[in-house]
Amino acid sequence: MFDLLYFEFPRLVFLIFFFIACETLCKMKLPSLYFPHAAQFMKSSVSSSKLLFFLKWTAIVMMILALMSPVIDEPYELEPKKGHEIALIIDASQSMQARGFDMRNPGVSRFDVVKAIVGDFIKKRESDNMGLVVFGAYSFIASPLTYDENILARIVSQLQIGMAGKYTALYESLAQGVKLLKMSDSKSKIAILLTDGYSTEGVDKIPLKVALDMAKKEGVKVYPIGIGHANEYNSAVLLKIAKETGGVAFGASSADELKAVYEKIDSLEKVEIKNETFTYMKYYYFYPLFIALMALMLYVYLRNKRGAN
Repeated sequence: MFDLLYFEFPRLVFLIFFFIACETLCKMKLPSLYFPHAAQFMKSSVSSSKLLFFLKWTAIVMMILALMSPVIDEPYELEPKKGHEIALIIDASQSMQARGFDMRNPGVSRFDVVKAIVGDFIKKRESDNMGLVVFGAYSFIASPLTYDENILARIVSQLQIGMAGKYTALYESLAQGVKLLKMSDSKSKIAILLTDGYSTEGVDKIPLKVALDMAKKEGVKVYPIGIGHANEYNSAVLLKIAKETGGVAFGASSADELKAVYEKIDSLEKVEIKNETFTYMKYYYFYPLFIALMALMLYVYLRNKRGAN
């Protein structure tokens, strides 16, 4: 903390030379006039004189330090929330329980890997207003749009496979993500749609065309991500969704590739935000001033007591 300390009026330190000159040239001569034998008296009170000398100069030095105004600048930033509006759409169908997606930990399910990677992505996007859609046989909004990335990451960590049914209502989930973003007036709306399967016929109640029309009408850019082997998800549909909404489609066959995908999306949708920086000036002059006052009061007390004796 003290390495940031500086003085507002550092040149006032030269006042010390005024007091030194005064101490040297302005010696009080009254004691020799009224007490001719003061020299003998002074010898018997050397220790008392040293204490008075110390107190006097402590008071002088501390008062000069207080006048110099010691201060510390404590900068802080106001971070305006001007990022993107992002809908995170996550597949929680039964197929997400497949294992072997993470080569370092093959016993972990795809869903657990996805939750960890999405949680890290959320924590990086501090300036974005994000919400969460979970889908299986049906879709639901697990979290409305929020700037609180910690709460959203916690919700993601608590998701469970099959909580929305075991099938895949892919197009319905996209429509649900668009509805989530429809609540916002932001000009930058993004949906990141992650799935490991095909749309289940008879379960998906919204046609792809309807979901795409909704996305285009609301100006939602979609980044579809297919995970698993290439034949496990409908890459043609994901490419179509990306092309018609202005996004980019990705495929990931491993945890490392999925992490790279989210890093790529993070870089594609970076927001340049100019934070407002303020400086809070914290003054410390009252510390030396208090010491000077205490030293001066003790000096006067001891000098008067000595005079009385």
